Amino acid sequence: MVNFTVDEIRGLMDKKKNIRNMSVIAHVDHGKSTLTDSLVSKAGIIAGAKAGETRFTDTRKDEQERCITIKSTAISMYFEVEDKDLVFITHPDQGEKGEKGFLINLIDSPGHVDFSSEVTAALRVTDGALVVVDCVSGVCVQTETVLRQAIAERIKPILFMNKMDRALLELQLDSEELYQTFQRIVENVNVIIATYNDDGGPMGEVRVDPSKGSVGFGSGLHGWAFTLKQFSEMYSEKFKIEVVKLMNRLWGENFFNGKTKKWSKQKDADNKRSFCMYVLDPIYKVFDAIMNYKKEEIPTLLEKLGIVLKHEDKDKDGKQLLKVVMRTWLPAGEALLQMIAIHLPSPVVAQKYRMEMLYEGPHDDEAAVAVKNCDPNGPLMMYISKMVPTSDKGRFYAFGRVFSGKVATGQKARIMGPNYVVGKKEDLYEKAIQRTILMMGRYVEAIEDVPSGNICGLVGVDQFLVKTGTITTFKDAHNMKVMKFSVSPVVRVAVEPKNPADLPKLVEGLKRLAKSDPMVQCIIEESGEHIIAGAGELHLEICLKDLEEDHACIPLKKSDPVVSYRETVNEESTMMCLSKSPNKHNRLFMKACPMPDGLAEDIDNGDVSSKGDFKVRARYLAEKYDYDVTEARKIWCFGPDGTGPNFIIDCTKGVQYLNEIKDSVVAGFQWASKEGVLSDENMRGLYFFFIFTVIV
Repeated sequence: MVNFTVDEIRGLMDKKKNIRNMSVIAHVDHGKSTLTDSLVSKAGIIAGAKAGETRFTDTRKDEQERCITIKSTAISMYFEVEDKDLVFITHPDQGEKGEKGFLINLIDSPGHVDFSSEVTAALRVTDGALVVVDCVSGVCVQTETVLRQAIAERIKPILFMNKMDRALLELQLDSEELYQTFQRIVENVNVIIATYNDDGGPMGEVRVDPSKGSVGFGSGLHGWAFTLKQFSEMYSEKFKIEVVKLMNRLWGENFFNGKTKKWSKQKDADNKRSFCMYVLDPIYKVFDAIMNYKKEEIPTLLEKLGIVLKHEDKDKDGKQLLKVVMRTWLPAGEALLQMIAIHLPSPVVAQKYRMEMLYEGPHDDEAAVAVKNCDPNGPLMMYISKMVPTSDKGRFYAFGRVFSGKVATGQKARIMGPNYVVGKKEDLYEKAIQRTILMMGRYVEAIEDVPSGNICGLVGVDQFLVKTGTITTFKDAHNMKVMKFSVSPVVRVAVEPKNPADLPKLVEGLKRLAKSDPMVQCIIEESGEHIIAGAGELHLEICLKDLEEDHACIPLKKSDPVVSYRETVNEESTMMCLSKSPNKHNRLFMKACPMPDGLAEDIDNGDVSSKGDFKVRARYLAEKYDYDVTEARKIWCFGPDGTGPNFIIDCTKGVQYLNEIKDSVVAGFQWASKEGVLSDENMRGLYFFFIFTVIV
């Protein structure tokens, strides 16, 4: 396939119904980037022979050396489905009749739990996820984490079972054992999906099913893959059965008797499971003939499969020949791109049910309606999910998704940080966008404008945003909701320059580091100590390496990693604390109490927050946690940082002008909740109530 030019990709961008925004995520990374190579080679961007070795989306040197993905990388690809595949597209959005071209915006995101913030940032700007599971180790804890994140963001998953070559060559499982392994993985994934998703919900049916073609099998490293759709097409003519019906028969409790030519739902002595007979047995025969060097059988086998080897491949044998034969017979790029085009929703479909999860403001205002309809003629609404470092030191591309309207080079827009409040000017800038670019793995391409439903990068916005933000042309627009990470930056390291004169460079480097990673926190303590907090030791190791080599460019001294804790109380204070004003006429009484079980989690999840309507919030607290409605309406603030799982309630009655002291009380509470009395760590799960009295 020929690689499309930027102008041709731009032409496809207007056909929103034929766009697929998706991310590739895995519970362990080994093999996932090689799988992405198959997709990229199918799009004509790299040579097919190099797929699996290039690791095109691993753009950093340390990613290539460690063979893991550290930063998520975006790339845009063009794929054409065949006429016979159009009938399989179940979404009512396949665009113009006969339209076969699809623009796929793919993000290769990390598999390691330490980098799951990159997964969150990728999921926010996509509509579907290809979840890669190792068929040898099965479903792991991280698989559940990424599926939970995907479903929370209303992202539809499809499943790919990787490393099938290991199951055949190393474990040497027989076909029935391999089927049972696949069946168990599919069931485990569907149990996780059912746990976090309601089948009657807005996304409809989300579970994965091999008989519908939403589960793939294969080897990313060797570049081959298949779904039941491919094998059903091979056998459809022979059995005189429609492809869709045959797909159902090739999975589950379906057995075929070769002698009587009859199907059965029961296992007998003379019949065999159809999946093993018609899908696995041909693959086993290819592996057996090639790996056991049965040279007289190989030509006959290749002829039956319709495989013609190139001249340079005819002298190969063993694993090298196996790779060539399998990727020629069952090319991974073809199978995976078919799955993506057929089973993942387009922006037009996905934004209808995602809007309420994305937009903070009223769901009937102009911006919300435009996002819901993915309207290219509506006001611009774009969410920036992360900052990508550029070759120009200290500068970043703002990477995000256009949810409505159109973003263009030179366009004047409102750049709103996460702390922006409608009607105020804090965290708000009105600036022109210098350039719009298309992210193409390790390269970028300039593009004039990008319409709704697409992913792109912006130049010049990084000066006004730290990590994330909203870009809009609608003056009354609210922010897009802040992302919720599945991990927290709990491992901390203190850093200082080896040469004290380099302190200004360290401070500047820490600012750049904080901008470059969605999760990392850079804190300057009152003592002057510089703290870096990350999700784990590997995450910190990468951050410190980036700080030393790219952002600050100075030698550093580092302390040992320390895990931070949270401070709380188990029962209500026995003493009422008292503070008097200097003239002794005003008294402030305060007590600390533990929150009811589950409330801290509700605050973390955003079910209870400072941004919602205070009456709705009070009703929720009264109904679920038995708070007094009057008191629950008088929550002054949440902390730390205005959003944490602690709050302070005003229980004063009959006193006027309390707002005069509100700022001071809130500032004191924020400080106290950020640095607890035991070990200067954040508090969690506490609420304070105070009573103010005036002595006349």
